Amino acid sequence: MSMPTLLDIAVANGSDSVVGLVEEAAQAHPEITLGFARTIRGLNYRTLVRTAVPHGSGFRDANEGVVASKGTYENRLVETFIFNPRWECDKAVADVDEDGAEAYIALEAGGIMDGAFQDLCQQFYYGRDASFGNAKGFPGLLAAYDATNMVVSAGGTTDAVNTSVWLVRFGPRQVGWVWGNGGELAMDDPRIESIIPDPAGAPTARMTAYVQELLARPGLQVSSLLSAVRIKLVNATDAGKGLTDDLISSALALFPAGTSPDIILMNRRSRRQLQQSRVAVNPTGAPAPVPSEAFNVPIGVTDAIVNTETLTL
Repeated sequence: MSMPTLLDIAVANGSDSVVGLVEEAAQAHPEITLGFARTIRGLNYRTLVRTAVPHGSGFRDANEGVVASKGTYENRLVETFIFNPRWECDKAVADVDEDGAEAYIALEAGGIMDGAFQDLCQQFYYGRDASFGNAKGFPGLLAAYDATNMVVSAGGTTDAVNTSVWLVRFGPRQVGWVWGNGGELAMDDPRIESIIPDPAGAPTARMTAYVQELLARPGLQVSSLLSAVRIKLVNATDAGKGLTDDLISSALALFPAGTSPDIILMNRRSRRQLQQSRVAVNPTGAPAPVPSEAFNVPIGVTDAIVNTETLTL
């Protein structure tokens, strides 16, 4: 069953220009293109997060009662935060573009949005971490997953050269994007302003520019601690600490029986390590193909997971 994504929300709530920007910028970000997304009326809400599956005996003797069982939950506040990418371009340059100012502005907007979505997806993992996230954004998976029971370590021992691989189950009761204020994705029309092009170098200089902004309010919901597993301390420096199918198998074993992640998210270095760890079984002896799945779970490659994680992250 397909799940609504940010692009669906953009189609429903945004203008054609917003839809085009989201569609183009999201192509390189599987967290956005494949991740479940929902809207809320306001800016935050409280939700119950399942921390343990209920257990109890349903068997009983005749004329005997049973003790009711219940799940274990904690109440969490899910908040959305202002996401306001802005782009500026020199009016004098845009006006003489061969294809016109509108084409130049659209090109500039596409580049800025691609970078903004990169930051948004990095927030998805690292949240408010001082090194890789933004303290003004939403808490990420690192702050929301079960770091005690839903983690596998590759065993890297060198600092600041590590990465993570995330196995995520998306859905309304699992992991999902939350977009506040009714799924607001508002982009204003380009306007002309006098801006300071280089505050650090010449704070008194002014330039006439076209200016445009997008306004949205994203957040992250993790409704079950059983919906995300992290493989940590994966690196290319320590011998034997790269990504392998054995590590992925160990991570899959942490999901409850009968469930599995929707996607395995990794960066390009991890995918290459996985490919190199696989033995080629063909008459020509050619290398194993670039992995697209592991144990029938699709692999999503992202640049939002860094290769410089510390040992303590």
